[in-house]
Amino acid sequence: MAAVVLQSSLRQQGQARIIAATGASQFGFLAALTKAPGIKWSNVEMFHLDEYAGLPITHPASFRKYLLERFIQPAGIGKFHLLNAEGDLETLCAQVGAKLNLAPVDVAFVGIGENGHLAFNDPPADFTTEKPYLVVELDQACRQQQVGEGWFKSLAEVPRQAISMSIRQIMKARKILCIVPDQRKAEAVQKCLEGPVSPLAPASILQTHPDVTVFLDRWSAALLARPPAHN
Repeated sequence: MAAVVLQSSLRQQGQARIIAATGASQFGFLAALTKAPGIKWSNVEMFHLDEYAGLPITHPASFRKYLLERFIQPAGIGKFHLLNAEGDLETLCAQVGAKLNLAPVDVAFVGIGENGHLAFNDPPADFTTEKPYLVVELDQACRQQQVGEGWFKSLAEVPRQAISMSIRQIMKARKILCIVPDQRKAEAVQKCLEGPVSPLAPASILQTHPDVTVFLDRWSAALLARPPAHN
């Protein structure tokens, strides 16, 4: 479906603007997408969803490194805006945010964190700010997830701050594809998809978007009262 969305945008507009997520849950999705035929990646413009504050691009957990190695370079994306969060964070938020707001985003690829976060908007998330990017404090559950996925050796190594695209900015995308595999996401999936829309379950806001598709596997969907017809 992601390839079809991109092909349609490129055919209709001659270009496509996208938002890309990172993390272990996106490995398979991005690997498949970069190999999909019929996408003119040179006409795709990509925006970065979030990044740790102060983390160099050489660090294994750097999302800039992740995107370059797993998506941008393999696909040959023509234009991209990575978040270099090693300098002044507020200035970076303003600069990249201004570029992001120059035109609509055709599709956002996102995931859901173990604590229900959307990007690095941990609970309780800010549902009201119109700022495109925010400097956020990472909660312990989010930081522990990064250790569990093997990005850091200990909790003490995980940065306490990050830059994140805001909730409202993500929701401005014309289409949202949310890819959430793995059993460890089952509780968050149930809370965000079947519970009330609340800043305490940040990804629950997706329930209000007019064009969102959530991709689950049998493990991440295990706690849903209404499991999907296909895994």
